[in-house]
Amino acid sequence: MSPLKITPRDAATGPVLEIAGDLDYDHADELRSVVSGLTLEPGQRLVLDLRAMEFCDSSGITALLAARHHAIAAEADVALAAVPANTLRILRYVGLDQVFTCHPDSEAATAP
Repeated sequence: MSPLKITPRDAATGPVLEIAGDLDYDHADELRSVVSGLTLEPGQRLVLDLRAMEFCDSSGITALLAARHHAIAAEADVALAAVPANTLRILRYVGLDQVFTCHPDSEAATAP
């Protein structure tokens, strides 16, 4: 298992969280904690950059949904960037590709 590393950065559209490693049962609470500490303004976009994510289980998917709920509560948007193929397949299978906006990379996700 790879430890989870979350690196925040700012973009013109709002915060970007670069997620690396395993987003699983043992680490999903770390993402929830970071997201709950974010102050989002109405109209901003929270981007979760998943290009370095190695593994995501159901707890990780739930943490992504919690990030979406946090953004919606702040009247902000959320987008996923560079979703790994195996995770994208799961999102499609359970219909969450209709819930999340997915972009090929963080540059596209942060475009105004």
